[in-house]
Amino acid sequence: MPTVINDKLISWASEIDPETLRQAEKAARLGIVEGHVALMPDAHVGIGATVGSVIPTKGAVIPAAVGVDIGCGMVAAELDVTEDQLPDDLQPLLTRIEAAIPAGVGQGHHEVAKAAERWLAGHRPATELAADRVAKAARQFGTLGSGNHFFELCVDERGRCWVVLHSGSRGIGNQLAQAHIARARKLAKDAMIQLEDPDLAYFVQGAPEFNTYIADMLWAQGYARANRDEMMDNAMREVFAFLGFGQETRRINCHHNFTQLEVHDGRQLWVTRKGAIKADRGDLGVIPGSMGTRSYIVAGKGNPASWMSCSHGAGRRHSRTQAKKLYTSADLAQQMKGKVWLSDRAAALVDEIPSAYKDIDQVMADQADLVEVLHTLHQVLNYKGT
Repeated sequence: MPTVINDKLISWASEIDPETLRQAEKAARLGIVEGHVALMPDAHVGIGATVGSVIPTKGAVIPAAVGVDIGCGMVAAELDVTEDQLPDDLQPLLTRIEAAIPAGVGQGHHEVAKAAERWLAGHRPATELAADRVAKAARQFGTLGSGNHFFELCVDERGRCWVVLHSGSRGIGNQLAQAHIARARKLAKDAMIQLEDPDLAYFVQGAPEFNTYIADMLWAQGYARANRDEMMDNAMREVFAFLGFGQETRRINCHHNFTQLEVHDGRQLWVTRKGAIKADRGDLGVIPGSMGTRSYIVAGKGNPASWMSCSHGAGRRHSRTQAKKLYTSADLAQQMKGKVWLSDRAAALVDEIPSAYKDIDQVMADQADLVEVLHTLHQVLNYKGT
């Protein structure tokens, strides 16, 4: 159940630091906010707006509240494969997956290049992209990225196997987002709008800048979704080729950095979810923990107090810089014991150690009124970009 911080801010987080609350309060005090800001149990400090926050606005959107990885999200595929059918040695599969879905730009993947060309030819953002940006977007199509983006082979409580993948709109989404955030800041400065944080600058509905931003956001969202599906398709081929059997039985896709026009209590509002997923009644979602812990397949309960939303993951407890100071590669190896992962690159992955994140089980307990857990997944293989 949520904690009421004040009449403009409520929180589902049992673990939250004062700086996160102070940041969320700044957003909640904006005149364009209609109702209250809802903090999810994974809430932590972000750029401008809090990661793990849901912000309802009237007639305006805040580009920094959507964030720089527009359309970042999750895809999970259930397989007709059971844990007892997996071979004892999964290391060769990890090697195949790394080749099939590179962390950086794609290399030598002719079919991926053709898929990127087809998608980009049929979809154009509102902002005219320079030729080099289009070329980079094509090269990054079908690639994972680094940080907390990952591929995992998991097993649920029934012994059924799942493939789970987390990625977003890559460099092109970031570039578009940064340009719009800078434009919003300049407009606010020119109009002498007083903001507690310049990154809370917004576009007003009906203005040309608003229309361009929404169009670019939807384009980046589409790119992110197509990118995830391309990687999942490639991963499926490798998994089934490695096993020699099996097929995908269903796929769940959800994004967690976006804004959209919704009706709540008869009011048309722009609901921005930054590090949060839509959890209306019947909505299916994927909530990952940290590497080495658990992930969840959920169904939304449609709680109006959260603006029909829930967390997008565990949420960071320590920043990447802090994590590198607090933990070692040996600590990470201990926490990943029993799983197949890029153990030879542990030093580059220390900032992703499970201890740097909140306890995903507590996060799920905190939002029991937001989602119903359908399946609990534990990882047997993890691949992250370094």
